[in-house]
Amino acid sequence: MNLAQKIAAFSAGGFLLAGLLFGVWKYLQISQSPKAQASPYVDIAHRAALLYSFACLVVERFVVLSALDDAVELIAVIAQIGFFAVGLSTYVIHGLLKDTDNQFERPHRLGRAVLPPAVMVASMVALIAGELGGFAVLFWGAVTT
Repeated sequence: MNLAQKIAAFSAGGFLLAGLLFGVWKYLQISQSPKAQASPYVDIAHRAALLYSFACLVVERFVVLSALDDAVELIAVIAQIGFFAVGLSTYVIHGLLKDTDNQFERPHRLGRAVLPPAVMVASMVALIAGELGGFAVLFWGAVTT
C-alpha cells in the first residue's frame, strides 16, 4: 500500500469517525430544540463527513487502479482530501458559531466578520480545482492503464 492509498484509507476512517461524532452533536441539538432540529451547518457537517468518508474510499480505489507515478497520485489525493477537510471545517465553524444558514448568502459572514466576495470566489475556484482536478488525474491514471 503506497502513501497515497494510506492517506485515502485513513482519511476515510477519520471522516467516518467525525461524521459519527457530529451525529451525536446533531442529536444533542435536536433534543434541545423546540422544533426538534439541529442548526443547518451541524446537519450539513454530519452528512458531509459521512459522504466524504465514502468518497475517500473511492479515491483510494482509483489510486489502486491508476498507473501514474506515486508522487502524482499523492498530490492528487492530498488535493482532494485537503479540500474535503477544509470544506468540512467551514461547516463545523458555522455550526459552532451559528452565524448563518447559507454561507454563500451576501454579505458572506464568518462569525462577526464579513468576508469580501473575492475570498469566496477564490476559495470556490481553488476547491473546484483541487477536488475535481485531483480526481480527474486519478481517473485519467486509471482509464489509461
